[in-house]
Amino acid sequence: MASEEMALPSKRPIKPDIPGFQPFSAGLQWLQICGSHFPLLFGIVPLVMHPVLFHIFGIEIRSYGFMAALGFLAAILTWIWIGRKERKPTEFATDLGLWLRLGGILGARLAYVAANWNFYSHEPLQILFIHQGGLIFYGGLILGALALVLFAKRKRIPVWHLADFAIPGLAIGHAFGRVGCFLNGCCFGRVAAHPACGVLYPPGSEPGQAFPNTPLYPVQLMEAGCLAVIWLILLLVYPRRKRDGTLFALYLLLYPVCRFFLEYLRGDDRRAWFVFDVAQAISIGLFACGLFLFAALPPRKFIPPAPTPKEVQ
Repeated sequence: MASEEMALPSKRPIKPDIPGFQPFSAGLQWLQICGSHFPLLFGIVPLVMHPVLFHIFGIEIRSYGFMAALGFLAAILTWIWIGRKERKPTEFATDLGLWLRLGGILGARLAYVAANWNFYSHEPLQILFIHQGGLIFYGGLILGALALVLFAKRKRIPVWHLADFAIPGLAIGHAFGRVGCFLNGCCFGRVAAHPACGVLYPPGSEPGQAFPNTPLYPVQLMEAGCLAVIWLILLLVYPRRKRDGTLFALYLLLYPVCRFFLEYLRGDDRRAWFVFDVAQAISIGLFACGLFLFAALPPRKFIPPAPTPKEVQ
């Protein structure tokens, strides 16, 4: 359940505009028009950032880590709720969560370090300071998928069945992570088309320095809302699916579309790849994978066996 990219400990230069990635895009224009017609969605609200929520015995409890923990709990509860209908013990959900969390965090961190190697090559110890933030979701998705395959082999469960089982938890966990990004002040948006559609960041924050006294789109909350809707859709479709793997494929058709268009509203440093940024290019690839899975998945659905007396106890 790794969340999205977060700010580096140092102050990096931010590019408000990306060459070849300007507001002429139809997607950006559409989102800006919607924002200007529905200004009451956000209102003119100064953003009071809370990177540190509170202290316990002198230890900082950071908002990003706290929301990531809540996202992990929400994922576990989602898997427990689904698992009860399939007679899976509670331990199955917690074990799955541990495997996916370790794989997801490791993959997300490695992807972030690779993307910012110019900084980490000079500050290698900062690689270990994951509590300060610095995760890329798509990197976590890749290693999390590998962890899921290993867990499925260990439990002798078909991989596609487990992928369907796990993906709703991933969506809700990611949603909480995006709220953590909002509280942390990272992954911020572009300048809002209408002041009433944006939020103001404190002058000393990274977005406040890049866009002083300027309302920015709360793109983190927009993505969190999209993910919450996707989570509900996945929960509704899960018991009605006819083939294993179709729910995972559905996620690959829903989230990449959301992410692709929201990238047009991102105001932090985005790495361009031709006319798209890297996250948009990956989103296109994942969407194509979703279409392929819908066409290629075999017409099989795994029926979980009845629990043993030991599992019931």
